[in-house]
Amino acid sequence: MDGIRRSIGRVIVPILLVLSSSSNGFQNHIHQYYHTTALERKSSSISKKIAATRLYSNTPNNNPFSSLLGDFASSIMGQGDSVSANANLDATLQGIATVGWSEIRSQLESVQTPEERQFRDSLALGYGVGSPMNKIRLYDESNKEEDIRVTFYRDHASWCPYCQKVWFALEEKKIPYRVEKVNMNCYGDKPREFLRLQPNGQIPVAIIDSRTYGQSNDILAVLDSLFPEHKSLQPPAGQEREARELLMLERTLAGAWLGWLRGGGGRRNMENILGQVEGALKASGGPFFMGKDVSIVDVQFLSFLERMCASLLFFKGFVIRVPPGTDSQNNPYPAINQWFDALEQKPSYQLTKSDYYTHCWDLPPQLGGCGPEPEGEPYRKAINGERSLDGTQGSWEFPLQPHNGGIEPDWMWAGDEAAAKREAVERLSFNHQAIVKFAARGAGKKGMPPVMAPLADPNAVPSEAVQTGVETVLQTVTLAMLDGRETHEDTMSKLAQAVVQQGGQEYADGLISSLSYLRDRVGVPRDMKLPAARQLRAHLNWAIGKILNAQSS
Repeated sequence: MDGIRRSIGRVIVPILLVLSSSSNGFQNHIHQYYHTTALERKSSSISKKIAATRLYSNTPNNNPFSSLLGDFASSIMGQGDSVSANANLDATLQGIATVGWSEIRSQLESVQTPEERQFRDSLALGYGVGSPMNKIRLYDESNKEEDIRVTFYRDHASWCPYCQKVWFALEEKKIPYRVEKVNMNCYGDKPREFLRLQPNGQIPVAIIDSRTYGQSNDILAVLDSLFPEHKSLQPPAGQEREARELLMLERTLAGAWLGWLRGGGGRRNMENILGQVEGALKASGGPFFMGKDVSIVDVQFLSFLERMCASLLFFKGFVIRVPPGTDSQNNPYPAINQWFDALEQKPSYQLTKSDYYTHCWDLPPQLGGCGPEPEGEPYRKAINGERSLDGTQGSWEFPLQPHNGGIEPDWMWAGDEAAAKREAVERLSFNHQAIVKFAARGAGKKGMPPVMAPLADPNAVPSEAVQTGVETVLQTVTLAMLDGRETHEDTMSKLAQAVVQQGGQEYADGLISSLSYLRDRVGVPRDMKLPAARQLRAHLNWAIGKILNAQSS
């Protein structure tokens, strides 16, 4: 379905970003601040200023949904785009950042693996490792485009949990399919041709053998019945009753989660039901609900359990998922964690998995708001990039702490740090013109009418004045990811000084707003995997910090 709020009443029944978005033991370390040198105090001051650029900084209670009224007011008042063009500054910036995009692309290709160099060709053909940017999915040369029987309609932003279930099943079964993307209600209108297909506008939708299916459960059932030659997701023979009971448990869990997330007072109920889920996984022999491989039961659990781990930590301070190596006293749900570990070894899940930040900002507009509690405050700061859980640094600043300081397990399966940087550079360098304009929305005018989702503003108007500044900073950021920040410290500092000295306060603030706008809207998995997103977010903060430092000098 399009959004999750309708599930609350039915639990008993089964921006477009152009880059294509712990354990209790850690609580003892919250707010531990240390004596610092004068240099470290200055760095801390810059970190606080970077935190003030965050999307949520003017959002009451850090609740993403509550920014809607402010956006609506600023749209009516016509605020934004007050930055004046400065041709002399543009020329200075271009004279400092002299390495162009074609050179950056060539440098990237010189260090990519053969598979990485084939990414765009494989993407167009639908071969190899899946991508959220796929328009067709054939897996390999044995499948032909003309033989595709499934057209899968899902959301542009990869937010919809029901779409994730179908997406995962298609990939797990390796059924070739064509992709059509539509907006969710919270960030845009549906095209007329889609509404003719699905009058209520809900997603996912699948056309299979020329017949339309408009509910995720119906699609999942048909994928099994009409494609018997592909892997079955049905429970093992003789375990149908157990599967039905587990599916009922999933609905009970979903109801408990949604009830607590939107309101309050649901912790004990959530603990009890999660305890039942934990017990079921232990009894199965694992690592999955029906044993050693995934079934329809895992498909039904995965999208909501993934979102529970993120949202209950962010809004309630409730820990489910813990980093590897966490001791048993601080791992309340070891079987659930083992289940996630096993899922994350599957390419079908790796493709569809999101990160905590994206979930915690995409859920409120789908649900009509979420209820933050004080216990979640330190986790909100860490997930939002403001402050690490131990209080020592900004959580989106270097050096990046493993597992984001202990609250979100790193994606070890996604490759090393160098691979993450190459992925981020590939996305930036391939579509740089559109990305520069997208980022410049931060200094432009908010869209009218606004949409419900703070991460999206499809009607925004970018500022033309800051685009050269955005481009030269992004070129330097990509080079820093390829060569190391230390190699490009001087270039970034010179850019920052020129921005402040020649552009003045208004231009510098507009450029910071643009870089922050881009940083806050890197979507996972839509744009890139989490390790690449962490690198890009942190490198953008590095650039923002240079400008802030130049302003304070």
